[in-house]
Amino acid sequence: MKTNISNRIPNIKEYVASLCTVMVVLLSIQPAIADENMLSIFNLASDLTSGSTLPESELYTTDDDIVIYANDGVNLDANIFVPTNLQGLAPAVIFINSWAMNEYQYTNEAAQLAEKGYIVLSYSTRGFGTSGGLIDTAGPKDIDDYSKVIDFILANYPVDPNAVGSAGISYGSGISLLGAAQDSRVKAVAAMSSWGDLTDALYGNDTPRLFWGSLLTMAGGLTGNPDPIINQHWNSVLNQNLAAIPDVKAWASLRSPIQYVDQLNQNGTAVYLAKAYGDNLFQPNTLMDMFSQLTGPKHADLLPGTHATAEMLPSLLGVGDNIVWENVFQWFDLHLKGETNDIATAKPLNMKVKFENRFESFDDYPVAEASNETFYFHPRGTFDSGDLETSPYQSWFGTDNTINAWAGTIFSTQIPALSQILEQLDIPIFADISAASDVRSIYFNTNRLDETMAIRGTPSVTLQIQPYYNKVQLVAYLYDMDFWGTGKLITHGVITLPQAESGKKITVDLDLVTTAYDVPAGHKLVLAIDTKDPQYKSPTSADYFVDFEFSSSKQSVLTLPTL
Repeated sequence: MKTNISNRIPNIKEYVASLCTVMVVLLSIQPAIADENMLSIFNLASDLTSGSTLPESELYTTDDDIVIYANDGVNLDANIFVPTNLQGLAPAVIFINSWAMNEYQYTNEAAQLAEKGYIVLSYSTRGFGTSGGLIDTAGPKDIDDYSKVIDFILANYPVDPNAVGSAGISYGSGISLLGAAQDSRVKAVAAMSSWGDLTDALYGNDTPRLFWGSLLTMAGGLTGNPDPIINQHWNSVLNQNLAAIPDVKAWASLRSPIQYVDQLNQNGTAVYLAKAYGDNLFQPNTLMDMFSQLTGPKHADLLPGTHATAEMLPSLLGVGDNIVWENVFQWFDLHLKGETNDIATAKPLNMKVKFENRFESFDDYPVAEASNETFYFHPRGTFDSGDLETSPYQSWFGTDNTINAWAGTIFSTQIPALSQILEQLDIPIFADISAASDVRSIYFNTNRLDETMAIRGTPSVTLQIQPYYNKVQLVAYLYDMDFWGTGKLITHGVITLPQAESGKKITVDLDLVTTAYDVPAGHKLVLAIDTKDPQYKSPTSADYFVDFEFSSSKQSVLTLPTL
């Protein structure tokens, strides 16, 4: 029989979200908080989510005593909402928990769907909640469990086998995508704050995601039962254990939805995606690469915020658009019930422009209406910054500019998670561009723009550099600079060279994070570069130098997709 701790806290999500926000702020302000204090925070989170009283209504019945047994005997604890007065078969939605959460995460949404005629089952993945087994991190056991849950709901409830969908935030979204690729019975998926490529999420551009990786590893250990391989792989990434990285990548590739696009297309799965520009856990780039490869029904909403906040903050705080959950419900109504609604006629890609109360819709990604605009780097001089010009740098003799890596600068993504939440609330990340250290950073700016520049997509940077150490990290920041020299962060990108050859001139390429932003006429566009950011683990504490090389034969360029 299922272990059940009843009569806990009805509004579970509000408490957990508030708790997580406090936790994020504490981690951001003081990463070295004593272990026992962090343990108490996570224990409280685990206690709050260990059980919940399910909502009650005359429109549905509930059962909070469900146990589904996986093929290896592991118990998967679940609850279910069944509409009353069903006549015939009903569509079904399966909810899958986020990392460190459990089967009670979606009780409010499950109740709403049940009121609309859906049978809704939510389960705790193995290793979380009161389910047994070890956390498999969306691995083969989780995907096998996913199909086992579908077997259970089809065998025990009046579910239309041609109208089964699944949904989740974060961890649950990835399992939904991976599971639907392997199980053609799933007709529609709603994947919120998901990932495309797990390798990129952990170690994109050979850069360990210090804040989010550490936070999730800690949360998994304190609220679940992790497989030891999770800490082993994370420590390999964090410490740049290069001999172990191929094993990490193979493990992560198996858990990457982008590797299973062909199966999703073959199954004809209707895929809904929601993603925040500032989600620095699962940055949107590889998810949008996956979106571009989907040939079946698809829709993506891109919005400001950070991981999972585009889904949670509007309902919790009553601010912003609650577009994500509204569209999730419409997606299921369209593809599981055959109802005509707004999302049926909407264009597949919906981008909210940062700091503007405006959405723009497009037919696909990359945005066909956007064309690449190229700016060439010109070196800084004694009394001026570097320039971004529309014409290549030309000189009979090459030159260089040098920065030092001993510390970070005012160029930054600032407080991890919290600063991106504030962006969702229309509070930008600012930097005084002219006050930045010209020893530890360098920046390049355009002339004042004659007209608004509408950036829609993924900017990219190519740099010609000469590092003077065997480990190097470069962080690029794209700013909108006003008349007073204040820069508003548009997006950023990072690259790490864990095995650089000191003194060798090389070319490095990096994409910045996908975005939608309007740079006003009269402002300048700024590309700033330094060597450290609180989101990422620096490869070394050494005090090294990097030269930025300028010559007619090899150009450093910034490429922007603009309307």
